[in-house]
Formats: sequence, structure tokens, C-alpha cells
Amino acid sequence: MYAVIGTGGKQIQVSPGSVVRVESLPGEVGEAVEMSQVLLLNRDGNVETGTPTLPGVRVTAQILSQGQGKKVIVFKHKRRKNYRRRKGHRQGFTELKITDIIVGSRG
Repeated sequence: MYAVIGTGGKQIQVSPGSVVRVESLPGEVGEAVEMSQVLLLNRDGNVETGTPTLPGVRVTAQILSQGQGKKVIVFKHKRRKNYRRRKGHRQGFTELKITDIIVGSRG
């Protein structure tokens, strides 16, 4: 069983027990997170797609760590004008361990 969830403007394929990195989510290490934006669900070969999301399906995960990725250098210049600007950027991430994919009502 696997699902495709939407978080941080990206789509990520997850399955129970997998560890994924997503855009920064609020929360402390060890907290549980629930994501209800499930776009696709594959259950024993039966694929269900949402329009745009599947109602009643949610993914639970545990926060393993919060951090920042590698530095990306942003360099701007204009030729022959002596204009140069250099900046660095480190994107934040949250590492999640997927615990379960719950199918059914919130009930």
C-alpha cells in the first residue's frame, strides 16, 4: 500500500515505515503529524485518485528531525557593468517517518 501526498507544493509518494524529507512543518521532534491532502492511494493494486484529494483518507507520521539543507549559492551579475551580488540560501526541511495510512471517515 502506498499513497501520494501533497505538502509544501510538492507531491511525495509514501508508504508505511518509509522516511521522507518534506518542506518545513511546524512541530517538535517526536510529535505526530497528520496529513489529509492525499492525492492518490494504491491499495493492493487498486488505484484511487482524488479530485483533487481523496475524502476520508489521511496519512500519519512522526517527526524525526528538523533541519536545513545544503547551502545553495545565488550569484547575480551584469556583464561589463561591475555588478556582482552573491547570496547563500539554506532551505528548511522536516524529516518524517510514515506510521500509517488511514482509510475511512474521521469519525
